[in-house]
Amino acid sequence: MTSLSLALAQGITAAATQAGQDNPVVRGADWQTGTVTAVNTDGTVDIGTIRARRIAEAYPTPAVGEQVVISRSGTGNWIALGRTASTTRTWTAFTLSSGWTQNASYYTPSYRLWGDGTASLCGLAQMSGTLTTGATVATLPAEACPAAQVRCTVQVAVGFFGVMTIFTSGVIQLGDFSATLPTTGSKYAQYDCFGRYRLV
Repeated sequence: MTSLSLALAQGITAAATQAGQDNPVVRGADWQTGTVTAVNTDGTVDIGTIRARRIAEAYPTPAVGEQVVISRSGTGNWIALGRTASTTRTWTAFTLSSGWTQNASYYTPSYRLWGDGTASLCGLAQMSGTLTTGATVATLPAEACPAAQVRCTVQVAVGFFGVMTIFTSGVIQLGDFSATLPTTGSKYAQYDCFGRYRLV
């Protein structure tokens, strides 16, 4: 074999090897990261031209723009394993209803989403004066809204208790008071009672 033929054969071999390394069909299973471009109603997400099925427990609440890990089987099927650490959710403050202010001794009223399809609230707000049953104390954004109403018992004033409810619209209300509340003095909205609640 001439030196030219040998060089040509080596070049073809190198090119074929590189092509195989770059093609998951040739090399088998493959994983990579990518950005979600669409969330579909059938349990899949699009990452550019790739459509991957979500793993329910690991990635229950997908969102466009998130960086995710996807994996490809040797037969060509893709799964979305979940978001990467770079998009880990943090505490996000929400807006209080008119008349309510943050109590500076406690955390700022905020929500946080978790990867298992749940969310948490924190913080304490207060107001002074008359608090009527069914009063709205805050409204959460769509991503923090539960699929069904959730509620818990809270102290609304010294010696008085009630129920805080999160509606599917994100509205948070106080009601079902243990007795008629005084018209003076501080009233409280204890968001910490929702240490964890379901979104789905």
